Amino acid sequence: MTEPMTLRARVAAPLAAVHTALTDAGALRTWFAEHAEVELPHRYEFWGRHTPEGDAPHQRLLHVDDHSLRLAWVLDGEETTLAIDLTAESADSTLITLSQTHFDFSDVITGKSIRGVLNTFWALSVANLIDHLEGRPLTPRVDFTSAELRAEVEIDAPAEKIFESLTDSAAASSWFGYPIEIEPHVGGRYAMGGFDDNPNPAKIVDLTPGRRLTVDWGPAGVNTWELEGSAGRTRLTLVQSGFDTGRPPYAGWAGTLSGLAELRRYHELPNWQPVWLAA
Repeated sequence: MTEPMTLRARVAAPLAAVHTALTDAGALRTWFAEHAEVELPHRYEFWGRHTPEGDAPHQRLLHVDDHSLRLAWVLDGEETTLAIDLTAESADSTLITLSQTHFDFSDVITGKSIRGVLNTFWALSVANLIDHLEGRPLTPRVDFTSAELRAEVEIDAPAEKIFESLTDSAAASSWFGYPIEIEPHVGGRYAMGGFDDNPNPAKIVDLTPGRRLTVDWGPAGVNTWELEGSAGRTRLTLVQSGFDTGRPPYAGWAGTLSGLAELRRYHELPNWQPVWLAA
């Protein structure tokens, strides 16, 4: 069955600045979409390679005011409704609530509909919105026109510390925001949700301390994290391979990238707190 997909997050920025980032076409082209055109209160469109079914704009503006936005967005032949609401928590802090209808979690697993990418697409997009507003580098976006799933980021932390946070169960669960249990050795299990709740965990097929981690997810492919450290900073290269290139696992890739955004914050921000709130 379909149900609304909902995300909530906090950004250290005034409500007016968040609203501008959401409604200014130039800003949208910076953090969100390859192409965007906005003429309020009549037009709000985005498309391009970073947008699901982004061959052309498929949105229709329903409502906008100084704290909310409503769009109709046709995806896989169905008109969905996207709602974004902003709440001022303080003069310099804003809560973002985003929801979209016609999301079915089974589509994440089967890939039957492009709507299966919505949860992770928006997780990555909101993470980039937050980093854009807070003056931080953006995380690479999904290219829905390409079967090459590869990303590189710079993290202001030593490779050894980042590697530990990729292989330690408690640390990985903390920054990813979901329980992960890991047996950090070649042949070890890598279980989203934990060993008790995941009867078919992924398997670690390569592990070089401080340098490389490779996890085999079966049909979804193989994820490899490679770290190259220098002067206390690390270049992290993330590659997903070994999947059916005719059906790239965009939902999982977007989820991995959104996790990467939070991994960077986890290592770079003093007194780190997750941006995500209970929906």
